[in-house]
Amino acid sequence: MPSESGEAVLYEKRDAVAWITLNRPKQYNAYNVAMRDGLFAALSAVHDDPEVRAMVLTGAGPAFSTGGDLAEFGSAPSPIVARWVRFRRDVWGSLRSIPVPTIAAIHGYTVGGGLEMALLCDVAIAAEDTRICLPETGSGMIPGVAGTQTASRRLGLGRALDLCITGRWIDAQDALLVGLVAEVVPLSSLDHRTLQMAREFSQVPREISATLKLAVWGGLDMSVRDGLDLERRLAKRLERSDSVPRGR
Repeated sequence: MPSESGEAVLYEKRDAVAWITLNRPKQYNAYNVAMRDGLFAALSAVHDDPEVRAMVLTGAGPAFSTGGDLAEFGSAPSPIVARWVRFRRDVWGSLRSIPVPTIAAIHGYTVGGGLEMALLCDVAIAAEDTRICLPETGSGMIPGVAGTQTASRRLGLGRALDLCITGRWIDAQDALLVGLVAEVVPLSSLDHRTLQMAREFSQVPREISATLKLAVWGGLDMSVRDGLDLERRLAKRLERSDSVPRGR
């Protein structure tokens, strides 16, 4: 449901689940400076809170996100300032490195940078009304919020290139078919099913989840031999850890 709050990003905790809501419903959650700052602050809270064991990213109103706000596009005072702000507030790097399982609950238009945000999460659940597109090439750009990297890892080379180059639209069932989302549910059930999954994830101790994510994501950039070596080293590190309970 649309929120009347003036905050561009809402943050709440539901037991051990951090629930982050993109909150510019009248602008279809187009990503602007205020949203960047709010999302960076919310992700930092997840990073720093040892009680959080899973995270959900969702959008208020009729869309998950339509990507960058064109009203602010290119409005930085200088390229140097824009680059400085980007490195000081690396939202995408922060989202990618969250040490707990992350779920994107997408619905309505999930476009451009909005889709790329979802791809930076570990798992995505889509409502039946979801419409997905990477339209950047039509504007003379490429998907620049890690889309060229995350799409290929989630979808495979051919499907990722197809979406990135053609800018074609796909719906929720297409997204399920190609592996972009894990489940498709009625819009009325999206929050409930997402919270259910997040609570299942949150049963796993935070250090174990962080280690698993490091092994899986890190292994993508390695040979199988090096990936297995990483797995062994991380497993041994967990065995030596005093902070991991033996059993849930």
